[in-house]
Amino acid sequence: MFTGIEGGMNPPGATWEWVDRLRKLTRMKIVLKGLDTREDARLAREHGVDGIIVSNHGGRATETGRGTIDALGEVVDAAGGQLPVFVDGGFRRGTDIFKALAIGARAVGIGRPYLWALSTFGQAGVERVIEMLRAELQMTMRQCGTPAIRDITRAAVAG
Repeated sequence: MFTGIEGGMNPPGATWEWVDRLRKLTRMKIVLKGLDTREDARLAREHGVDGIIVSNHGGRATETGRGTIDALGEVVDAAGGQLPVFVDGGFRRGTDIFKALAIGARAVGIGRPYLWALSTFGQAGVERVIEMLRAELQMTMRQCGTPAIRDITRAAVAG
Protein backbone atom coordinates (compact mmCIF):
# COMPACT_ATOMS: atom_id res chain seq x y z
CA MET A 1 0.00 0.00 0.00
CA PHE A 2 2.83 2.40 0.75
CA THR A 3 5.07 1.47 -2.18
CA GLY A 4 6.82 4.63 -3.25
CA ILE A 5 6.14 6.42 0.02
CA GLU A 6 9.23 6.38 2.20
CA GLY A 7 8.48 6.01 5.91
CA GLY A 8 5.00 4.54 5.43
CA MET A 9 1.89 6.18 6.78
CA ASN A 10 3.45 8.48 9.36
CA PRO A 11 7.07 9.27 8.51
CA PRO A 12 8.91 11.46 11.01
CA GLY A 13 10.38 13.58 8.22
CA ALA A 14 7.18 14.14 6.23
CA THR A 15 7.25 17.12 3.89
CA TRP A 16 4.64 18.77 1.68
CA GLU A 17 6.21 16.89 -1.23
CA TRP A 18 5.43 13.67 0.66
CA VAL A 19 1.80 14.80 0.96
CA ASP A 20 1.73 15.56 -2.78
CA ARG A 21 3.02 12.08 -3.60
CA LEU A 22 0.47 10.50 -1.29
CA ARG A 23 -2.30 12.58 -2.90
CA LYS A 24 -1.30 11.23 -6.33
CA LEU A 25 -1.29 7.62 -5.10
CA THR A 26 -4.76 7.50 -3.60
CA ARG A 27 -8.32 8.69 -4.03
CA MET A 28 -8.94 8.21 -0.31
CA LYS A 29 -9.46 11.21 1.93
CA ILE A 30 -6.25 12.57 3.43
CA VAL A 31 -6.58 14.09 6.90
CA LEU A 32 -3.42 15.47 8.48
CA LYS A 33 -3.05 15.28 12.24
CA GLY A 34 -0.78 17.51 14.27
CA LEU A 35 -1.11 20.81 12.42
CA ASP A 36 -1.30 23.74 14.79
CA THR A 37 -0.42 26.89 12.82
CA ARG A 38 -2.12 29.17 10.34
CA GLU A 39 0.70 28.59 7.86
CA ASP A 40 0.39 24.79 7.93
CA ALA A 41 -3.39 24.99 7.55
CA ARG A 42 -2.97 27.20 4.49
CA LEU A 43 -0.41 24.79 3.04
CA ALA A 44 -2.68 21.82 3.75
CA ARG A 45 -5.42 23.53 1.75
CA GLU A 46 -3.00 24.31 -1.11
CA HIS A 47 -1.77 20.70 -1.22
CA GLY A 48 -5.25 19.20 -1.53
CA VAL A 49 -5.66 17.78 1.96
CA ASP A 50 -9.24 16.83 2.86
CA GLY A 51 -9.16 17.69 6.56
CA ILE A 52 -7.03 18.78 9.50
CA ILE A 53 -6.78 17.53 13.06
CA VAL A 54 -5.34 20.12 15.41
CA SER A 55 -3.47 17.93 17.87
CA ASN A 56 -0.43 17.86 20.09
CA HIS A 57 -0.47 14.05 19.95
CA GLY A 58 -1.41 13.57 23.58
CA GLY A 59 1.24 16.00 24.76
CA ARG A 60 4.12 13.80 23.61
CA ALA A 61 5.17 15.64 20.45
CA THR A 62 4.73 19.28 21.39
CA GLU A 63 4.02 19.18 25.09
CA THR A 64 5.74 22.50 25.72
CA GLY A 65 3.91 24.25 22.89
CA ARG A 66 0.49 25.84 22.84
CA GLY A 67 -2.57 23.90 23.82
CA THR A 68 -4.71 22.77 20.92
CA ILE A 69 -7.59 25.03 21.98
CA ASP A 70 -5.18 27.99 21.69
CA ALA A 71 -4.14 27.01 18.16
CA LEU A 72 -7.61 26.07 16.94
CA GLY A 73 -8.88 29.53 15.93
CA GLU A 74 -6.04 30.39 13.59
CA VAL A 75 -6.17 26.95 11.95
CA VAL A 76 -9.95 27.23 11.42
CA ASP A 77 -9.51 30.72 9.95
CA ALA A 78 -6.75 29.58 7.59
CA ALA A 79 -8.76 26.54 6.50
CA GLY A 80 -11.28 29.12 5.34
CA GLY A 81 -14.31 26.89 5.54
CA GLN A 82 -12.88 24.78 2.71
CA LEU A 83 -11.51 22.06 5.00
CA PRO A 84 -13.10 20.49 8.05
CA VAL A 85 -11.00 21.05 11.16
CA PHE A 86 -11.12 18.61 14.03
CA VAL A 87 -9.32 18.91 17.37
CA ASP A 88 -8.11 16.72 20.21
CA GLY A 89 -5.93 17.10 23.25
CA GLY A 90 -7.01 18.04 26.75
CA PHE A 91 -10.78 17.90 26.40
CA ARG A 92 -12.19 16.78 29.75
CA ARG A 93 -15.54 18.55 30.14
CA GLY A 94 -18.57 19.46 28.08
CA THR A 95 -17.60 23.12 28.42
CA ASP A 96 -14.27 22.31 26.72
CA ILE A 97 -16.15 20.71 23.83
CA PHE A 98 -18.51 23.69 23.58
CA LYS A 99 -15.58 26.11 23.34
CA ALA A 100 -13.91 24.09 20.59
CA LEU A 101 -17.15 23.91 18.60
CA ALA A 102 -17.64 27.66 19.09
CA ILE A 103 -14.16 28.37 17.74
CA GLY A 104 -14.97 26.30 14.68
CA ALA A 105 -14.02 22.65 15.23
CA ARG A 106 -16.32 20.24 13.39
CA ALA A 107 -15.67 17.54 16.00
CA VAL A 108 -13.69 17.03 19.19
CA GLY A 109 -11.70 13.91 20.00
CA ILE A 110 -11.40 12.63 23.51
CA GLY A 111 -8.72 10.20 24.53
CA ARG A 112 -7.76 9.97 28.15
CA PRO A 113 -11.26 10.24 29.67
CA TYR A 114 -12.49 7.17 27.84
CA LEU A 115 -9.20 5.30 28.39
CA TRP A 116 -9.37 5.95 32.12
CA ALA A 117 -13.00 4.85 32.17
CA LEU A 118 -12.28 1.73 30.11
CA SER A 119 -9.37 0.66 32.30
CA THR A 120 -11.35 1.21 35.48
CA PHE A 121 -14.93 0.24 34.64
CA GLY A 122 -14.83 -1.34 31.19
CA GLN A 123 -17.51 -0.63 28.62
CA ALA A 124 -19.90 0.71 31.26
CA GLY A 125 -17.28 3.28 32.23
CA VAL A 126 -16.82 4.45 28.64
CA GLU A 127 -20.59 4.75 28.20
CA ARG A 128 -20.80 6.77 31.41
CA VAL A 129 -18.02 9.15 30.33
CA ILE A 130 -19.80 9.75 27.04
CA GLU A 131 -23.09 10.36 28.90
CA MET A 132 -21.38 12.83 31.22
CA LEU A 133 -19.71 14.75 28.39
CA ARG A 134 -22.97 14.85 26.43
CA ALA A 135 -24.93 16.08 29.48
CA GLU A 136 -22.34 18.76 30.25
CA LEU A 137 -22.33 19.91 26.61
CA GLN A 138 -26.13 20.05 26.51
CA MET A 139 -26.26 22.02 29.78
CA THR A 140 -23.68 24.49 28.47
CA MET A 141 -25.59 24.86 25.21
CA ARG A 142 -28.81 25.62 27.12
CA GLN A 143 -27.06 28.14 29.35
CA CYS A 144 -25.64 29.88 26.27
CA GLY A 145 -28.95 29.89 24.39
CA THR A 146 -27.80 27.52 21.67
CA PRO A 147 -30.38 24.73 21.33
CA ALA A 148 -28.52 22.99 18.48
CA ILE A 149 -24.83 22.48 17.71
CA ARG A 150 -25.26 24.44 14.46
CA ASP A 151 -26.24 27.46 16.62
CA ILE A 152 -22.90 27.54 18.44
CA THR A 153 -20.74 30.41 17.14
CA ARG A 154 -17.62 32.29 18.18
CA ALA A 155 -19.87 34.90 19.72
CA ALA A 156 -20.32 32.46 22.61
CA VAL A 157 -16.65 32.62 23.61
CA ALA A 158 -14.41 35.57 24.44
CA GLY A 159 -11.47 36.47 22.26
